[in-house]
Amino acid sequence: MQGKVVLVSGGAKRVGAAICRRLHAAGANIALHYHTSAHEAVALQNELNGLRTDSVASFSADLLDLNALPLLIAQTLAHFGRLDGLVNNASSFYPTPLTDVSEKDWHNLLGTNLKAPLFLAQAAAAELRRTGGSIVNIVDIHAERPMQGHLVYSVAKGGLRALTLGLAQELAPQVRVNGVSPGPILWPEHSDWRDADKRAAIIAQTLLKRVGEPDDIAKTVAFLMQGAPYITGQIIAVDGGKSINN
Repeated sequence: MQGKVVLVSGGAKRVGAAICRRLHAAGANIALHYHTSAHEAVALQNELNGLRTDSVASFSADLLDLNALPLLIAQTLAHFGRLDGLVNNASSFYPTPLTDVSEKDWHNLLGTNLKAPLFLAQAAAAELRRTGGSIVNIVDIHAERPMQGHLVYSVAKGGLRALTLGLAQELAPQVRVNGVSPGPILWPEHSDWRDADKRAAIIAQTLLKRVGEPDDIAKTVAFLMQGAPYITGQIIAVDGGKSINN
């Protein structure tokens, strides 16, 4: 990916940071988007620029602000002069049982997980067509099998799955669009996921009987970006076999 430029949304920490590191190691320059994680974004930018000068720039944007999305693409182009890849990684996640669902939940969860990927893809489409680029969306295995108590999140990721397939059709033949669906990789930061029995039950549902690593997702993203020129409209589950063992 030497000389290529990839925008990674939510790239400052967790899986997003692993994706940035992996693509950077493959030679890509990184436009690192963040919202509230400024400290982590600056630290990662400095780390990677220490390995290769001026190879990473970070940009702050609230993905719920529709006007910020084309600006994020414009900032990337102004800084690097091109865009070859978009990774829609940024996500919000929290429980929404049916009895508690509010319009704010719908706005937040659909906004980050579905609306932002759509309009970022729209804003990036012309440049990605010009460069013969690629989009990778970070979906979720619960896009197909909804997670109990997480109704709106599951709906949003189901929409992202459909969006991935639809964009592959819309942007062909110049732009490839694929998705990666993580299973148990990193535990959510919410307190209700700290229960050891709950975690053990989820691990038991995987065929490999363990959680994955952020770099498992990053490696798959890198494969779809650089090593899969004849793959489009596909979603790869990286879940230790959990999605076929329920």
